[in-house]
Amino acid sequence: MKTLTRELQQSLTPRAAIDLLKEGNKRFIGNLKVNRNLLQQANETSDGQHPFAVTLSCIDSRTSVELIFDQGLGDVFSVRIAGNILNEDILGSMEFGCKVAGAKIIVVLGHTKCGAIKGACDHVEMGNLTSLLTKIRPAVDDESTITENRTSSNPEFVEKVATINVKRTVQGIMERSPILKEMVAAGEIGIIGGTHEISSGLVTFFEDCTFLNEPK
Repeated sequence: MKTLTRELQQSLTPRAAIDLLKEGNKRFIGNLKVNRNLLQQANETSDGQHPFAVTLSCIDSRTSVELIFDQGLGDVFSVRIAGNILNEDILGSMEFGCKVAGAKIIVVLGHTKCGAIKGACDHVEMGNLTSLLTKIRPAVDDESTITENRTSSNPEFVEKVATINVKRTVQGIMERSPILKEMVAAGEIGIIGGTHEISSGLVTFFEDCTFLNEPK
C-alpha cells in the first residue's frame, strides 16, 4: 500500500475518500487487512503528512479508526474523545486538517454500547465528566420515540441516542465552522456521520447526515 503523497491526496475527491474508508472497513470485517510496511511509512512521512480524512470518534478502545478502516501511518487525522462530542478545539483541528493539510472528508463516528452515551442517559455526574456529558444531553432530550425506561438499561434507547448524537455533531460542524461549510459548498470536502458496530466491526454511514457536493 502506497504512502500518501500530496499528489495522491489532492487527486482524491470527497466521494472517493469515503469509498476508501468503506473499502478499508470491508477488509477489516473480512480480516483481510492490507500488508503494510509501517516502518517504511514512518520514514516516508517523516518530512510531511498528507492524510485524506479527519475522523472524530470515541476514546473507546475498540474503536480505533486506523484499524476498523484499515489505514496506515499518514492516512488519517484522528480526533478521539468520549462520546465523539464537539468543541472549539476539535473544530479548530478539523479546520487545520482540511483547510491547511488538505484532507478531503470529515467522518463523525459513533459506536454501539457507548459508555459516554449511557452516562448521559443516566444523568451521571462525576468531576469533569459532568461537563462532557452535558454536551450529549441534547441528544438524549431529542430522542422522543421511547417514553419508558429512558436509561442505559434500555439498549434500544442507548443506540437511538447515539445515532442522534452523531447527527447533531455533524450538523454542529456545519453550523459552527464557516470555513468547513464553505469548503463543503465548494465540493472541496465532505462531512459524513456513521456508527461502528463493536461486535461485528461493521461501519454504517448515515445518508441523511451526509454533506457532499461534487467539486466545482
